[in-house]
Amino acid sequence: MAKEIVLTMRNISKTFPGVQALDHVDFTLRGGEIHALMGENGAGKSTLIKVLTGVEEFETGEITIAGTKGSIINHSPQEAQAHGISTVYQEVNLCPNLSVAENLFIGREPRHAGLIDWKTMNKKAKELLESLDIHIDVTRALENYSIALQQMFAIARAVDMSAKVLILDEPTSSLDDNEVEKLFKLMNRLKGEGVGIIFVTHFLEQVYAVCDRITVLRNGGLVGEYETEKLPRVQLVAKMMGKDFDDLSAIKKGEEAKFKSRDVVIDAKGVGRQGTIKPYDLQVHKGEVIGLTGLLGSGRSELARSLYGADKPDSGELKVNGKAVSVNTPLDAMMAGMAYLPENRKEEGVVADLSVRDNIILALQAKRGMFHLIGRKEQEELADKYIKLLQIKTATMETPIKSLSGGNQQKVILGRWLLTDPDFLILDEPTRGIDVGTKTEIQKLVVKLAQEGKSVMFISSEIEEMLRTCSRMAVLRDGQKVGELGEDELGQNSIMKAIAGGERDE
Repeated sequence: MAKEIVLTMRNISKTFPGVQALDHVDFTLRGGEIHALMGENGAGKSTLIKVLTGVEEFETGEITIAGTKGSIINHSPQEAQAHGISTVYQEVNLCPNLSVAENLFIGREPRHAGLIDWKTMNKKAKELLESLDIHIDVTRALENYSIALQQMFAIARAVDMSAKVLILDEPTSSLDDNEVEKLFKLMNRLKGEGVGIIFVTHFLEQVYAVCDRITVLRNGGLVGEYETEKLPRVQLVAKMMGKDFDDLSAIKKGEEAKFKSRDVVIDAKGVGRQGTIKPYDLQVHKGEVIGLTGLLGSGRSELARSLYGADKPDSGELKVNGKAVSVNTPLDAMMAGMAYLPENRKEEGVVADLSVRDNIILALQAKRGMFHLIGRKEQEELADKYIKLLQIKTATMETPIKSLSGGNQQKVILGRWLLTDPDFLILDEPTRGIDVGTKTEIQKLVVKLAQEGKSVMFISSEIEEMLRTCSRMAVLRDGQKVGELGEDELGQNSIMKAIAGGERDE
């Protein structure tokens, strides 16, 4: 039996200065289906969602939704919500200083005699989260909980608004496997209740695990709509990229590092920070890619931040290229030849209102100091070099970085650090939330940097990606480094076993 269509978008076009973001795109969503919206970064996925939810205006086309006569134009997310469209964005958009309950019911708080009924609100919040198997104190401030839990709270809030259309924009980026499984159960439950779900993700396995249909966009245009079970993965990737898929497993083929030296670039002994990462020993050699692996919250990012001085360590000693250094701030680390691409690029990476050029030269300028300003001509030459080298899609180098897609923003930050010519480069989730093609480019670049003698620390939640890029891995669990795996020990089973229950280092 054919399912009822709940949302139709026809002939949708949208332009930004110098970029055709959407070019006469069609999209159809049925009630009781999970529909993947896929495409490389810059393909138009985010713009299509912003047009639907009233964040952006569209120039041509029409949108219709079940239960509403004629076409609709949402002028704001609130208007979209009134039409039954709820959205959970990739970046958690909640108020950290308010309680969990306040965040869940903000703008629709239960009231009694004109005042907020706190008892009822807290009770409803607790029941809502417990229905998703989340058992926490809803009266505590949101900032006390992990990014993963905050993501689940945002999903819970959207679910509670009785939406006809639920948009999940990269909802699993910050979730571990168990939380993803809970989310999928929830999605299937909502699907059974007739909700139409638009699922935006870059994880192919997740698409094939839960989605009924797939719509593919490329360069702002519609490639097509497909039934998931009839579209092989290789064909999906080929449609997204517009070319044959370059097998990711081939990245390391023929890899022979030019630097056979076992020179130690980073030598950490007993480095730690109370409350975040227990004291650890770690060596990183010249020309190698060392991975940090472990479950969400295991201490991967905390270890990296302690090395870079983003979180000042309170124990241990660190040597860089054989010399003892005191890394109390990121500037200390930069001057010692380190670079750091943070996990949270929105808050710690991009300077949203500055141009692509400004963002690229930022770290080099900081390293040279404010009394040695980089001239405009040199800035433009450097920016142009890295825009070409990393194939950054931008109208011009003067375009504000906030106008770029997430993957292209990531490339700009990567270019910023490569420009400082670091000896040691820390990449924390460098490919999270970006498309398959850009992932491949970044993975190849990491291997190439190692071949040229750079040392790289690579952190990723995807074990397959780690296996493609890393020559050695340190395993973390519960804020402690619990072991290492050499190149001949690397494999999915050995990594999972080490994460789950390897012997702790004493």
